[in-house]
Amino acid sequence: MIELIRKQSGNAKNDILSGLTVALALVPEAVAFAFVAGVDPLVGLYGAFIMGFITSVFGGRPGMISGATGAMAVVMVGLIKGGNEIGQSLAVPVENLGLQYLFLTLLLVGIIQISAGVFKLGKFVRLIPHPVMMGFVNGLAIVIFLSQLGMFKTFEWDEFGNRVINPETGEYVKHWLQSLDLYIMLGLVFLTMAIMYFLPKITTKVPAALTAIIVVATISITLLSGYNISTVGSFIRDGGGEGLKGGFPSFSLEMLTAIPLDFHTLKFIFPYALILAAVGLIESLMTLNLVDELTETHGNGNRECIAQGGANMLNGMFGGMGGCAMIGQSIINVNSGGRGRLSGITASLTLLSFILFASSFIERVPIAALVGVMFMVVIGTFAWSSFGILHKIPKADAFVIVLVSALTVIFDLATAVTAGVIVSALVFSWENAVKIRARKKIKEDGTKVYAIWGPLFFGSIQNFNEKFDVKNDPDKIEIDFIESKVSDHSGMEAITNLVEKYEKLGKKVTLRHLSSDCRALLIKRDKHFEELIEKDIEDPRYFVVTDVEEIE
Repeated sequence: MIELIRKQSGNAKNDILSGLTVALALVPEAVAFAFVAGVDPLVGLYGAFIMGFITSVFGGRPGMISGATGAMAVVMVGLIKGGNEIGQSLAVPVENLGLQYLFLTLLLVGIIQISAGVFKLGKFVRLIPHPVMMGFVNGLAIVIFLSQLGMFKTFEWDEFGNRVINPETGEYVKHWLQSLDLYIMLGLVFLTMAIMYFLPKITTKVPAALTAIIVVATISITLLSGYNISTVGSFIRDGGGEGLKGGFPSFSLEMLTAIPLDFHTLKFIFPYALILAAVGLIESLMTLNLVDELTETHGNGNRECIAQGGANMLNGMFGGMGGCAMIGQSIINVNSGGRGRLSGITASLTLLSFILFASSFIERVPIAALVGVMFMVVIGTFAWSSFGILHKIPKADAFVIVLVSALTVIFDLATAVTAGVIVSALVFSWENAVKIRARKKIKEDGTKVYAIWGPLFFGSIQNFNEKFDVKNDPDKIEIDFIESKVSDHSGMEAITNLVEKYEKLGKKVTLRHLSSDCRALLIKRDKHFEELIEKDIEDPRYFVVTDVEEIE
């Protein structure tokens, strides 16, 4: 299997065809997220191009696709709005100053993400438990599905041909498609999904997603030209854009001159930069893990952090909205045979060519075809096996899966993953806290032996202390840690305090089978421990998670 994947990763034809498919799927996503953030569609498209190209060339996960994402766009809304309000209060004569704040923030986001890679923080993604990962993919699948439902709505127009605005929210009013328009939309969506489902059973020489898009687009343009069918072009224009047509991203110094680079600016943008950097890294590293599992290969998380940071910095310099890894497009790419860097490079360069040369053709692609592709992504992303295992796994793990799924839908990915990791850590700590045991026996010379079993750490200290009868114990005490492990500084403190209690009553304590790390730290704290600790060839070898300076 691994050998097969290696061969596929070097298949230029698969990478190129898969890249073309991904590029088509990137267009409406980038545009939609640009509208969410409140920026021009070209800003979203430039962001997707720059993110995709840089991470494909320099990133740590071949085959993974990056671009403008909804998770980051949601955070950008407050940043851009706040930046515009600052501009109004300062009477700065710059149009859309909030956008300039966004570009400046992306420079800081890039610095934070590059620092995470340089200091090798990407490895901490390994600490994310499997239930959190399963909840993440389930929640993200639901989010992708719900985001596509918006494509089944259309703007409401008044008698003068203007879009109706809700006076309470200030947003344009939309309603669900009706009668024939809805049936045509559903028919094209189901046709796309049917092609993607059945074509691989016939042949795998061509990507099913690309074939489905071409077939449905051809039917829409030739047979259904007289009907009101939503296309990429109409989607952009209905959202307030003018179309895909644009030029190369250009470097601009406006952001460095329009905004005062002082403490107040840093105070405003730093919280947003931190959140954007965290959201981007979490989503990217978890997507990297998912692609690792799908391809049975291993990516480099720290390298990906650096590439993501570099791409976001370039976005800030060249007018893109920034972004991170995209799980939906990454799965489309992998399922279409794109395993190498060429697939991501092709997707990004094709996206740029759409903007420069092929806008009139791409604007005619029906939204229904792209919705159908994303629905198949939802089906492939959702961990359907979770329904079958919920009653077979520990209740705490089942709760974490449901919790992370729900929080991903209700709030955002960063909140969901953080909550899931915290709950999992607390459950793990509690379960290990109650596992500590102490077997007791009396030697022939009257020495009472406590044979400790289980981990000694901050969560198990109370149970550990309850095992000892300090007042009623004999004059000689032996504490054996051969089946225990002192895990942290709290455990060291518990041993120190226990010895002090016994010695205050004039009783002698012997400590056996402590690791060399434990011995060194205890002796460093108090030389008296040299007399209490008994060395043995069977002493275990492990390190204690503690701050050495704190023990001094």
